[in-house]
Amino acid sequence: MPHQQRSQQRLSRNSDAEDIVTLLAPRLAYFAGVARTEHVTRAAQEMQIPQSTLSRALVRLERDLGVDLFARRGRTVSLTPAGRTFLASVERALGEVERAADSVRADADPASGKVAFGFLHTMGSETVPGLIRAFRADHPRIRFSLVQNYGEAMLERLRAGELDLCLTSPVPDAPDLVARRLDEQRLRLVVPDDHRLASRKRVRLAETADEAFVTLEPGYGLRRITDDLCQEAGFKPRVAFEGEEAETLRGLVAAGLGVALLPPPAVPRPGVVELTVTGQRAVREIGVAWLGGHPDTPPVAAFKEFLLSRKGKLLHSSLSGGSLPAPQGLGGD
Repeated sequence: MPHQQRSQQRLSRNSDAEDIVTLLAPRLAYFAGVARTEHVTRAAQEMQIPQSTLSRALVRLERDLGVDLFARRGRTVSLTPAGRTFLASVERALGEVERAADSVRADADPASGKVAFGFLHTMGSETVPGLIRAFRADHPRIRFSLVQNYGEAMLERLRAGELDLCLTSPVPDAPDLVARRLDEQRLRLVVPDDHRLASRKRVRLAETADEAFVTLEPGYGLRRITDDLCQEAGFKPRVAFEGEEAETLRGLVAAGLGVALLPPPAVPRPGVVELTVTGQRAVREIGVAWLGGHPDTPPVAAFKEFLLSRKGKLLHSSLSGGSLPAPQGLGGD
């Protein structure tokens, strides 16, 4: 049976058990080294491996491919046309591997690595810029990849390995995640400035049973809290609008579309009055979450430790900061 036919049959027999890439990959650097030097002994010396090991690897590579890659003259070799074609692709592949290795090493560097960090929309104007600015006072070269979204979407990205850490609400309780409560934020009833309750400072949520509400869409943490608080007050909210971002809701309240339960704004907004809710614990808890069982790189470990040190003062400290670069993703909380 010809050599090429036997090799093709071998690959076919092994295709279910052993992928061709897995089969060939360990030998590609050996092939490139011999192709570069055109000498088996010299290549073995440069790669610091026994010549016999290198020779056997090349024979197996050609046998598995079913193609002659080298023309041999003693220990000197030269590439065949098929070998030259194969080399061009191998060099590109090895270059990509080298760049990938450089990238992950750079991201894990303790001084200049990267943290993929997600956070709620309402924390994007002041809280997160202040946190990052305070952290970078001691870690000036650490880089951030920022994602702004609602809680469930960020947890999905945690599980997918796209985020290292996220600030979210409510604090998740899931077997695959680790979460720590950091702070809580008192919610306010936001009403138009000409509303019947606008002259008040405090209100019981039961007094709004007949009001139209503007809320975030189902699935958002703040929507769940709104529904639960209204149910606790004895009614189901009549929803006039469902949105994706808290400040849009505040604007729609100012336009008279309804009332809303919202966290305090970063900057006071005209056209609305914000009332303290009494008789119920109208708060949302803020926590940090990460995927359990995954080791942290040094920059992620440092930022995690910093966030945990802000427990109880995450939202109430005098941290300040400027605007952030536009993050990936949109959404409310």
